[in-house]
Amino acid sequence: MGLPLISSYRLPAEDLPVPRVNWKADASRAVLLIHDMQRYFIDAFDQADPQSQICLAIENIRTLRDAADEAGIPVVYTAQPPNQRPSDRALLTDFWGGGLTDDGREEITADLSPRESDTVLTKWRYSAFAKTKLQEWMHEAGRDQLMITGVYSHIGCLTTALDAFMRDVQPFFVADAQADFSLDEHLMAINYGYGRCASVASTRSIVDQLQESMATAL
Repeated sequence: MGLPLISSYRLPAEDLPVPRVNWKADASRAVLLIHDMQRYFIDAFDQADPQSQICLAIENIRTLRDAADEAGIPVVYTAQPPNQRPSDRALLTDFWGGGLTDDGREEITADLSPRESDTVLTKWRYSAFAKTKLQEWMHEAGRDQLMITGVYSHIGCLTTALDAFMRDVQPFFVADAQADFSLDEHLMAINYGYGRCASVASTRSIVDQLQESMATAL
């Protein structure tokens, strides 16, 4: 029970599939989601190799956050609360134990600390939409695209992508700005998202699409 220790791996980002849908990330429609990048989850990774996927994911998320700032795109974080009551944690306890405590590891990793202008949602389930105001907030902001980054690809990131799709929000699964328990599980999430619910993209392609949308809007 609880999180595994995660060995270093690197996603071969150059081998990402060509998206099967023709969606393009649009600066006027998109939201950047930084999913569960809390120390509790990040500390599970072997980070000795600066080229490991978790280190590259953090670097790519920072690149996307800078691009979002330039494009005027809202940035939303999810963060699970510490010391959850059994009634709030519910079935998660059966799979993952009691979860986070208030030992400092509930904080977002310092490399990606939220800014005053960012939104931080309290996260209760795998999907960032479950028991949160994310959909209502996006609707009020006139946004219907979600660029998904963070951990873990085959759990919260993928579930959020599928949930977004079912709510008519276009999910962009930014594969190299995510990390997972293993390369196999990361690839599984990519393949499922590609085939069922998301535009699988690299950080570079998302930045290019945003810049193109801004140029077109001029």
